[in-house]
Amino acid sequence: MDNSSQPTNKKALLSLAIGGFGIGLTEFVIMGILPNIAGSLEISIPKAGHFIAIYALGVVIGAPFMARLTSGLNPKKTLLFLMLWFTVFNTLSAFSGNYWTMMLFRFLSGMPHGAFFGIGAVVSGYLTKPGKAAQAMAIMFSGLTVANILGVPLGTYIGQEWHWSYSFLLVGISGIATLASLYFWMPKQNLEEVGPQENQNETPVLKNKKLWALILLTTVGTGGFFAWYSYIAPLVITITKLPEANVGYVMIIAGVGMFFGNFLGARMVEILNPVKSVVISMLCMTLALILNSILAESSIAIYTLSFIVGAITFSIATPIQIAIIKAAKGAENLGSSMNQSAFNMGNASGAYFGGLPMVFGLEVNYSSLVGGMLAFMGAAIGIAIIYTQRVQKKREEAIRD
Repeated sequence: MDNSSQPTNKKALLSLAIGGFGIGLTEFVIMGILPNIAGSLEISIPKAGHFIAIYALGVVIGAPFMARLTSGLNPKKTLLFLMLWFTVFNTLSAFSGNYWTMMLFRFLSGMPHGAFFGIGAVVSGYLTKPGKAAQAMAIMFSGLTVANILGVPLGTYIGQEWHWSYSFLLVGISGIATLASLYFWMPKQNLEEVGPQENQNETPVLKNKKLWALILLTTVGTGGFFAWYSYIAPLVITITKLPEANVGYVMIIAGVGMFFGNFLGARMVEILNPVKSVVISMLCMTLALILNSILAESSIAIYTLSFIVGAITFSIATPIQIAIIKAAKGAENLGSSMNQSAFNMGNASGAYFGGLPMVFGLEVNYSSLVGGMLAFMGAAIGIAIIYTQRVQKKREEAIRD
């Protein structure tokens, strides 16, 4: 499709951002109310962490499943279907009365996540002027960051002051708002080239070693963030020794960092190679998480580092998404969805490995140290990708000469 002369469709991009808000709300609000859910369902905090991991597993499994299920639909109908599924099962999560029911609904709630962001990332490029794809993608991801500034703290407050189930009802309301905005603002015309017809190119793309290396980078590297953020509530309460209400404030600060980091990442990818940009961010995240582990008793440090870690983490979102889409040329929707699966494999693995120190009797600030190790491993994978590309380029140049 030629979009060289069309103006940016701001309303359609806003509808994607609203969807990002709802997804960000359900993914992150549970971390602020984890102790409340654990107490209500009479389980331990590490066991309640399984609700974070099972949502992420739903994203991982759901991305390819939903891509196949909606392969015959145009992008607008696909996005509407995914958000309807999201709304129904997140609302049902509010009525979970035991561990296994909550596990089931969290899994089902996660299934449309990857596909929504996957196709949304590709569609956003068709809704804006040429050369502005990174900024358009950042607008979509800004919904996630605004969720962390406004929605997650509000949901955390509601869950702590009244009942955690109301937090999930809030997610359901955001899902309804997304459905309405997609229906009225997302165009059906001129998006037909995004999606189903690319399926014939999926097999060679799935054999692309660089694609899988980038997926591994996302999984391992972003696991560092989730090893810290999954246990932000017990960290603030038991290590920094701030009142429970301050958990929401810390999450607001982290969300503000995410907001600025999101657009910083879009700017970085216009200046640097996407993978180089990700490596720089991963190395910075390593340092920040290690400092967080050491300085967690300081309230000044916890607020400052929450902003920094949030900014660094979301400076990765757009560059890695663009790198994946380029590597998956010919099957961009699938590759983009797979990257969202990778983020949530990072969510699951980060929550799991971040919880291990507590299982072995260590304090929760050691989760940040685990996160730093994962972020460093992600940076190492990125460096290996860059090195491999350089070697391959030199070989190609030698052959031509």
